[in-house]
Amino acid sequence: MSQDSLIILKHAPTGEVYWTTKNKKLVTRKIELKKYSKKLRKHVVFKEAKK
Repeated sequence: MSQDSLIILKHAPTGEVYWTTKNKKLVTRKIELKKYSKKLRKHVVFKEAKK
């Protein structure tokens, strides 16, 4: 997996991080995904952050 295609998804209040990939040719906007937060023990919105 190329390091260029990796992005960070971060939940600001808890500081939790998920790493995922994004096709930068097709998706130009910043992505937001609902992922499971281990600290809050529920699904919350994780937003794309800078590396």
